[in-house]
Amino acid sequence: MTPVSPAVLWTAFIVSILVMLYLDLCVIHRKAHAIGIRESIIGSVIWTLVALAFNAGIWWFAGREKALNFFTGYLIERSLSMDNLFVFLLVINYFKVPSQYQHSVLFWGIFGAFVVRGIFIVAGVTIIEQFHWAIYAFGLFLLVTGLKMLFEQEKKFEPEKNPALILFRRFFKVTPDYVGGKFFVRKERVLWATPLFVALLIIDVVDVVFAVDSIPAVIAVTTDPFIVYSSNCFAILGLRALYFALAAMMGLFHYLNYGLSMILVLIGGKMLLQDVVHVPASLTLGGVMAILAVSIIASVVFPARNNLKEIA
Repeated sequence: MTPVSPAVLWTAFIVSILVMLYLDLCVIHRKAHAIGIRESIIGSVIWTLVALAFNAGIWWFAGREKALNFFTGYLIERSLSMDNLFVFLLVINYFKVPSQYQHSVLFWGIFGAFVVRGIFIVAGVTIIEQFHWAIYAFGLFLLVTGLKMLFEQEKKFEPEKNPALILFRRFFKVTPDYVGGKFFVRKERVLWATPLFVALLIIDVVDVVFAVDSIPAVIAVTTDPFIVYSSNCFAILGLRALYFALAAMMGLFHYLNYGLSMILVLIGGKMLLQDVVHVPASLTLGGVMAILAVSIIASVVFPARNNLKEIA
């Protein structure tokens, strides 16, 4: 292991993300087009390999413990963010976003997620470092959220009732139709938003809601801002690439939501008991992976009756 300064780790992370995003937007997806399952899966695999390569770099330059914490945080965030994809699918279907522009909405939604999650992480870590009792509040919140998810699996998301959308339409004019891939257009010197921007707005609002759950879960693993933020970013980038494949297979792993609920309960319990019982990072990682494996296997062994229905 060759120790390096935090500044070097941050620089390596930022450069890796910017290079990959540039290749994604300006090279691979320079022209708007509909993304198929094959391209979606390839993109997700590439992002996963980049994350694992970065994880290996952390192991080599920062040590085993940080690397385990990164991978655990990455796995937790990627698992808990699965719900994001299903809600994103509902939002995109609700606004009838043309397939060739869906990548653009999800891409720019990621930028909003980076900013918001960065603020959340700095605030969360600062609060815990200044007020140790806050970790119990976070733990209780995750525990209650996990139990609530467990017993409210059928709750529906209704974009038209989203407060952000209602407020936005009070102050801004929205064009009735899409205008190519534009988010804003000018009509008679007046700036109008397009439905594409409204869909982007709702996606970012939804991500804020999900970040309230997932970020405390990762902070339970480590309070190192670099590990929390980098694992978050790599996880949501990989999931964005997987969106188009999941859109075609969203009913396949119908027990996954129950698994995600149990992960929140597990992490919440760990936070509440951290001053009583020390849980190694490897044990936390093993617990998360076991829960995910059981929920996925159960979904395959006991398929839902409607898992073959096509989602329009």
